[in-house]
Amino acid sequence: MLLITDISVRLAGRLLIDHSSVQIVPGARVGFVGRNGVGKSTLFRAIRGDLPTETGTIAFPPRWRIGSLAQEAPDGPESLLEVVLKADLERDALMREAETACDPIRIAEIHTRLADIDAHSAPSRASAILSGLGFSASEQNQPCSEFSGGWRMRVALAATLFSAPDLLLLDEPTNYLDLEGTLWLEDHLANYPRTVIVISHDRDLLETSVDQILHLDRGKLTLYKGSYSSFEEQRAAREMLEARHARRQAEERKRLQAFVDRFKAKASKARQAQSRVKMLERMKPVTALVTQEVREISFPSPEKMLSPPIIALDQVSVGYEPKRPVLNRITLRIDTDDRVALLGANGNGKSTLVKLLANKLAPFSGQVTRAEKLSVGYFAQHQLDELDVDASAYDHIRRLMPDQPESNVRGRAGAIGFSGKAADALVESLSGGEKARLLLGLATFFGPNLIILDEPTNHLDVDSRAALAEAINEFPGAVIMVSHDRYLIEACADQLWVVADHGVMAYDGDLDDYRRTVLSARGARSNSRDRDNNQRSVDRDKASRNGKEKRQPLKQRISDAEAEIARIGDIIAKIDAALALPDLFKRDPKQAAQLSKARASAADALHRAEEEWLAASSQHDEAAG
Repeated sequence: MLLITDISVRLAGRLLIDHSSVQIVPGARVGFVGRNGVGKSTLFRAIRGDLPTETGTIAFPPRWRIGSLAQEAPDGPESLLEVVLKADLERDALMREAETACDPIRIAEIHTRLADIDAHSAPSRASAILSGLGFSASEQNQPCSEFSGGWRMRVALAATLFSAPDLLLLDEPTNYLDLEGTLWLEDHLANYPRTVIVISHDRDLLETSVDQILHLDRGKLTLYKGSYSSFEEQRAAREMLEARHARRQAEERKRLQAFVDRFKAKASKARQAQSRVKMLERMKPVTALVTQEVREISFPSPEKMLSPPIIALDQVSVGYEPKRPVLNRITLRIDTDDRVALLGANGNGKSTLVKLLANKLAPFSGQVTRAEKLSVGYFAQHQLDELDVDASAYDHIRRLMPDQPESNVRGRAGAIGFSGKAADALVESLSGGEKARLLLGLATFFGPNLIILDEPTNHLDVDSRAALAEAINEFPGAVIMVSHDRYLIEACADQLWVVADHGVMAYDGDLDDYRRTVLSARGARSNSRDRDNNQRSVDRDKASRNGKEKRQPLKQRISDAEAEIARIGDIIAKIDAALALPDLFKRDPKQAAQLSKARASAADALHRAEEEWLAASSQHDEAAG
């Protein structure tokens, strides 16, 4: 198991973890929670050995492989599939050695080990993971360098998952994903057969994918059994118990001190008074857990409610190249108090649609009708980089209120979560969550009629996300949101629109229905630990949208199977040649037995490759017919 014993960890002079211990058993799926900046990522660094502990030890089995997401996105000419396959270092080394090995004994050892680690199914497993994270069969064979940084971080995540380490450490993995990818990842982690610790503020992931919650608060680690909702209940009960204990102790201290103060000057009571003093000295102080209040998020109401619809689109086409519109001939309307969540994989056009609605992108054709005096507040993640890092929250607000007195500016700063000295801190020193709060406040500063939120939760912790949901529900105007946070969507949206196939359509169902659709299309098995990877590949092919897309991965499977058949045939030929040596069984019976075992393993692998070729060929013929 993972044993963390009495560790203290300090970073930049700040004590983040203070003499804390925890034990995590093998196979546990742990959600790691705590406020931003308390030291969760720092503990990961300490577990990996990248940061020394000040006191205590971190121990785990010496043969354990630790895997975590690479800090830099992969880049280069290799295909996505090749990048992911190389993450299994042992398989990659054995495959390269197998190409040059000449010694029959070594060939037998290599092939036996490849069979032991199920190397034959590796391409299918890697492809299934990439598919789950949103890459089509054709994209998996494209060079990694052709994709943007966000998509390449998905490749890094796929590589980490494919390597299947004994201890998997994931730090906010959903930040790189859309809702569809997040739903698949939740399912994958729920069925992960080894130990996983995931830092996440995604309430739905913490409900469905983990069976324990590790909480870091004021330097102390506490492990709770159960999901996040169970953790909240246990945490609340513990707070109440400790508050009650602290109150009782305070009353007892007051009583004892009153006795000492009353009788310490009287000789007849001096012994009893001294006894009470010793009792006070021995009484270990109990500090009640102080609940850290979450700063609320609020959006100013619009000055005037407009008549519906506030935006109407009629046969609109929009994109970035006139001859290749991202969205084509869309028709929709947005009313005064609509709450709409946009669903659909990244790259389908969600951000394009919200830019059109925010009037930041002109249509190629069609009619866009906006209500007179319509005001739109637009929040997007990339805007965080547009904040003035050398200015404070006060400075940003002052620019929007140039003629207002100091007290008014300070009051607005406090209203968006930057009261007192916090308003004077430079943006450069703010955390991601604080920057997001500032940007939300600036985007909605003048009380818009429509708020558009494009992935607003990436830097917010669980409690801040709940505060955002409350702010959305209290806002009287319309809200359009793009988010991978299922909790936020379920708490706020009353309409779901799917952006796909160059269009936008209302989704007739809830998020549970949508989750089942996504997992089915991406080949997930949400209620089973059985990971039959060949079947998952078949399921993915069946979900292809047309015959051409269906045949393309089948052709690749046929080609891969043929190459595997040829490779194994060469290995069997070399082993047979070695077994045919005169007097081998008399001269070296151990070697002969080893070769015979390798020959049997190779024959089994050849049979599986032939079955794969037959299955793929049959499906290809059916698709072509």
